Amino acid sequence: MDKIITFAVPCYNSAAYMDHCIQTLLEGGDDIEIILVDDGSTKDDTPAICDRYAEQYPDIVRVIHQENGGHGEGVNQGIRNASGIYYKVVDSDDWLDVDALHKVLNKLREFAKMERPVDMVIANYVYEHVEDNTRKVMGYTNVFPRNRIFTWNDIGRFRASQYLLMHSVIYRTKLLRKCGLELPKHTFYVDNIFVYQPLPYVKTMYYMDLDLYRYFIGRADQSVNEKVMVGRVDQQVRVTRLMIDAHDLRRVLTVQPKLGRYMRNYLAMMMTISSIFLIIDGSPEALGKKTELWEYLRSVDARLYHKLKYRAVSFVGNIPGYQGRKLSVGLYRMARKIYKFN
Repeated sequence: MDKIITFAVPCYNSAAYMDHCIQTLLEGGDDIEIILVDDGSTKDDTPAICDRYAEQYPDIVRVIHQENGGHGEGVNQGIRNASGIYYKVVDSDDWLDVDALHKVLNKLREFAKMERPVDMVIANYVYEHVEDNTRKVMGYTNVFPRNRIFTWNDIGRFRASQYLLMHSVIYRTKLLRKCGLELPKHTFYVDNIFVYQPLPYVKTMYYMDLDLYRYFIGRADQSVNEKVMVGRVDQQVRVTRLMIDAHDLRRVLTVQPKLGRYMRNYLAMMMTISSIFLIIDGSPEALGKKTELWEYLRSVDARLYHKLKYRAVSFVGNIPGYQGRKLSVGLYRMARKIYKFN
């Protein structure tokens, strides 16, 4: 490991906006690495832009051209090829705040000198809404101690709208490799697996109350747009099933109760999202898939099934009857309007 951090930037026909992203990362200087993964782009100049940056910054920027494998394979390629002690994914339409980046890098340099570097560093992310030019900061001051190394025993309670996302975490690269993280190809929403699967391997953390990651939201073709999510609901269900299979949550709850409760709530949120978008689809086939998903959870862990279906936030996606389904969708859209998460 000869760099402090590797930034992996999956790029797919990203020519219209990727320059802004890359320029903010370059402000990190010579001890960072940027891996641009061109995911089989054919509709614009993305491959040429990637090559131009590699030529201009040969000691910082590396390029991987691959056949189209989806966002997950871009992340996988970054993990396989990273030379940084730490690893962070930055989507090509997002960017990092430069002042916050310098402060985070200074802290990572301290950790890099430790015999056992901190496993995960957390910072805030900001929803940048293009439609109304507003922003919403998602922070964790109520959950994590600030400016000290801590463990899962030291964390507070997450609010119902509060989760660790790909935007907020920086993982130690060797930890990602140790846990065997391999995201599925040609599947959206795999960022949930990226965050979720490594968590039980994390022993030490550090939270910086800085607004680092800027999450651009509001493009019509964006993966979190409601119509797009309905069209890709099968991929959301696939990711949720993979998360069900990722860990024995009873064991996690026994070893790390606070982490286990958080992971259970995260899975409840994923079950809710899958259920809601299958309800929005509304076809008999989609409603059948919703039943199948919940039955799959019951076949894996009947106790967890009952907990999530009747006593967790995922109850919202299980209100019985036609009017119950209408209420479920209404509650989801109300939450979306309040929290502006897509």
